[in-house]
Amino acid sequence: MPIYKELLGKDFHRLHPKLQERYALTIGEPFHGVGTMEKIEKGAAWLTPLLKAATRWHFLFPENGEGIPFDIKNTSRLLPTDEVEIYWERTFYFEKVTRHFNAFMTIDAKRKMVKDYVGEPRLFYSDLRFKVTPEGYMHIRSGSQRLVMGKFEIPLPRLLEGVVTVEERYDDARDVFTIQVDIQNKLAGRLMAYKGEFKEQSV
Repeated sequence: MPIYKELLGKDFHRLHPKLQERYALTIGEPFHGVGTMEKIEKGAAWLTPLLKAATRWHFLFPENGEGIPFDIKNTSRLLPTDEVEIYWERTFYFEKVTRHFNAFMTIDAKRKMVKDYVGEPRLFYSDLRFKVTPEGYMHIRSGSQRLVMGKFEIPLPRLLEGVVTVEERYDDARDVFTIQVDIQNKLAGRLMAYKGEFKEQSV
């Protein structure tokens, strides 16, 4: 069974039909979307060195702008542990540089949580809570987080966590998926935010 369908149970069927298709990822049938970010916003200027360093792990990045082409690819694959993992690849095509934001997701069925390892190689871990809104949108919010240092994972105090909220919709009138992401920190404020739209492409 696709992991997001297993996670959400009966609520999965309350998603917009197009979002059900998008998140019903099966092994060997990746989802590929192509679109444009209406706006990408970065954090405060003093965060730039940190964000630039994160690009080494295909994680956060310091660029911002409007009308940025991007694509997204989600691939379901079976791990040696027999867990199903979804590999997320997000690529942003700025005028002078291409940036990546990659992640690896599995589920914890007992806790009804997604286990999200961000970066490649993996740099950061976060619990993610998925829920379906009354309107049929997919809403995602982060929970506990850890810094990944090789084989060690160091829990982050609340003040250092990046609070992530994501909402994905389907616009029937325009026949596009829409995405809005916001990453905030209690001390530093906004780390990154982006808003855009995309259409599914044949893989």
